[in-house]
Amino acid sequence: MRINRSIAGCLALLSLLLVGGPNLHSQSVPPPPPDRQDTASKIKMTVGLVVLHATTENRKGASVSGLGKDNFQVFEDGVAQRIEHFSHEDIPVTVGLVVDGSGSMRPKRADVLTAAKTFVQSSNDKDEMFVVNFNEHVSFGLPENELFTNKITPMQLAIERSPISGETALYDAISAALERLKLGKHDKKVIIVISDGGDNASKHKLNEIMTQALESNAVIYTIGLFDESDNYRNPGVLKQLAHATGGEFFQPETIAEVVPICAHIARDIRSQYTIAYTPTNATADGAFRNVQVNAKAPGEDRLTVRTRTGYYAPGEPAKPTSAKPAPPRPSQAHSGAQP
Repeated sequence: MRINRSIAGCLALLSLLLVGGPNLHSQSVPPPPPDRQDTASKIKMTVGLVVLHATTENRKGASVSGLGKDNFQVFEDGVAQRIEHFSHEDIPVTVGLVVDGSGSMRPKRADVLTAAKTFVQSSNDKDEMFVVNFNEHVSFGLPENELFTNKITPMQLAIERSPISGETALYDAISAALERLKLGKHDKKVIIVISDGGDNASKHKLNEIMTQALESNAVIYTIGLFDESDNYRNPGVLKQLAHATGGEFFQPETIAEVVPICAHIARDIRSQYTIAYTPTNATADGAFRNVQVNAKAPGEDRLTVRTRTGYYAPGEPAKPTSAKPAPPRPSQAHSGAQP
């Protein structure tokens, strides 16, 4: 079976369900700009408020809906937190499509273009989208004066501008996408990466991208396209990015995988719970705070909650008091707290 049909079907359903899905961000966030209009679906942001979006599944991997605030517990660095806001709602999405056009992806060119175009064709006019194309260079597919679009034709043209040769600057491309997302008007922000996960040309390093991703309000979904002959394939990177941000990694191989993959994505996007709290630790030290969300419900002996693994506190990290260098911001930031 050709993998392009598998990816295309998966992204078609994904795009349909991204629209109106729940808000997917988690970070210590500043107040929104004064020119933004609040709606009933938005949380009133305050300095220090941490917003999490959680997918809850039972032991069979099925999404669990209908839960209430009392079904959840939030821990920050092992300390229980008081949930101040809880909701389960659908809002539009700002989405960046990051398309690998490097030489290692040449045999999968048709798969990538078909997947990306199918995603765009199934989008909603309330979404706002953009494309980041990359090989060893990173470029935005839309014209310079157009940050986002909800039109099919401009997005198709943007995707077709993806290169088909050269080396791979995956980390630089993700960094550019995260910066562009900041300009989006929707609270729900998602990045979809279509790549083999390799990188041999970026100025950014993986730990820098992990930090940037955790400081953002984006959820990253990664779709890995691999051939056994790929020397640069790196599914581990794609898995790490998805896990740390509360997204998910997918590696379709046959047409038989399309239905379960798409069904899982649909549940993930449509079944998110929005949870907000003000941390009991108000120290502005710039440190990474591990977050874990637990859930219990009658009749469910085991629930798994997937959300962002943490956030960086406001402020600057403490300077070292001796000649010993300060430890780097945690490269293990993709690991959840264990209260």
